[in-house]
Amino acid sequence: MSDTHCSLHGEKLLLFCEHDKEPLCLVCQTSKKHRNHSVCPVEQAALDLKEELKPALNLIKEKLKRFTEVEQECKETAEHIRSQAQHTERQIKAEFEKLHQFLREEEEARLAALMEEEEHKSQIMKEKIENITGHISTLTDKITAIEKAMDTEDTSILQNYKNIRERAQCTLQDPEMLSGALIDVAKHLGNLKFRVWENMQMVVQYTPVVLDPNTVRATLSLSDDLTTVSDSGTGQKCPDNPERFIFYVCVLGSEGFTSGTHSWEVKVGNKLGWDIGVAKESITRKGSITYSPESGFWVLMLRNGDKYSASGAPGLTLKRKPQSIRVQLDYDRGEVSFFDSSDMSLIYTFKDTFTERVFPFFSPCLKKDKNEGPLQICPVKISVKVM
Repeated sequence: MSDTHCSLHGEKLLLFCEHDKEPLCLVCQTSKKHRNHSVCPVEQAALDLKEELKPALNLIKEKLKRFTEVEQECKETAEHIRSQAQHTERQIKAEFEKLHQFLREEEEARLAALMEEEEHKSQIMKEKIENITGHISTLTDKITAIEKAMDTEDTSILQNYKNIRERAQCTLQDPEMLSGALIDVAKHLGNLKFRVWENMQMVVQYTPVVLDPNTVRATLSLSDDLTTVSDSGTGQKCPDNPERFIFYVCVLGSEGFTSGTHSWEVKVGNKLGWDIGVAKESITRKGSITYSPESGFWVLMLRNGDKYSASGAPGLTLKRKPQSIRVQLDYDRGEVSFFDSSDMSLIYTFKDTFTERVFPFFSPCLKKDKNEGPLQICPVKISVKVM
């Protein structure tokens, strides 16, 4: 039986029961089951149901579109992960090669020092041996001559006694071993690893803050050591992960703080604009940003080369243009302070109460109107102490 005909009566299905939500033939309509139900032509019912299904269908289509978009984003993210891993692997190998080269040079220098000492002391000992050998030869000749003279006739001995006695005179000092003749092994091996570690300070740098490339806006470029940020002016292909800023040219430090005192110094140079400070973890990354403590920003700003201000505070007057800014965070006391690094003069202090993790915040501002140059986190001096 065709789907367009009633399975009970064989008649064509021309009506639709709105109560039971099923198509009917003319005989079904008169049956006891449907006698008092509201019916309409199947064409009209189909149109009504299509209109009713359209919102749900559109919602599914939107859902499919979103899933398709996220699938593509996930594929791009997977590719970015591979690219990140390959780039990071190259950087790790390059950094370790620098350390290997340093250790090779240290090894060569220390072996060269050992060989130099060996050659020097061996030469001294060689000269000492040659000198002693010469004296041995002289003494041997004396002994031979004296013994030969003593082996002659008595009369001859008496006649040559004076000469023999003079030859038997010996004024040579007894030979002595040289002090310090041996290799100074302790100098070469004593605390060897520690001494190498001390010298390693010349090639190893430490910065208290490292930038997080997973938060940086696509138009910003970070140095390989993640301590410098600048606006490249051109977008790079980056996944739109939740941590990444989209609209504003900024980046966060890789480590957040929930307690303690922390400080870092930022070289700003002669840039005409920049933003430096602290931001809470929950700030918006995808939309508009308002610099204020209420919005989770405690930031010092420079605009037009000479206009300084603090977020949510009036303009500031500085006696000179700082080349470096020190940021000091005291989480427990709720303070963020900014200093001119040249003389540690205070520029501004925010006083607030922190309730969540906060991160170092940086923006080199857009690369326009001669606002060239990066922001660079300065390394701190490393010292080795023996307790």
